[in-house]
Amino acid sequence: MTDDSEYLVLSRGQWDADARPEDIQRAIDAFYLWLDGLVAAGRMKRGQRLAPARRLVTRGHGVVDGPYGEAKEVIGGYWFVIAASLDEAAAIAAGNPCLRYGLSYEIRPIEHAPARAEAISCETPARGG
Repeated sequence: MTDDSEYLVLSRGQWDADARPEDIQRAIDAFYLWLDGLVAAGRMKRGQRLAPARRLVTRGHGVVDGPYGEAKEVIGGYWFVIAASLDEAAAIAAGNPCLRYGLSYEIRPIEHAPARAEAISCETPARGG
């Protein structure tokens, strides 16, 4: 039995505009080697890259083509880290070779309990006091 938990890693941002394509490709190749090693060691689970096409679904406007967040908020893909803590998951993600060329990573614990209206969650609005 292990005390490790699963963490979602969101790849955010875009490549540095002044980075050479061959340097970015080397970082991508290094990423896949890094990922393969961590998957084999049981520290990561594969995710997927995301295609650029998208739609925004909202209560007030239904399905629309934007607006979207800034480039730094773009989510390009996701994967999962298996770790004992959020700090350990972040340390694992910090080894990603693509960090050198403009991408950043948001690490979030996976909440396995079903949503409940009375529970404090990411969707709960802050209340003034």
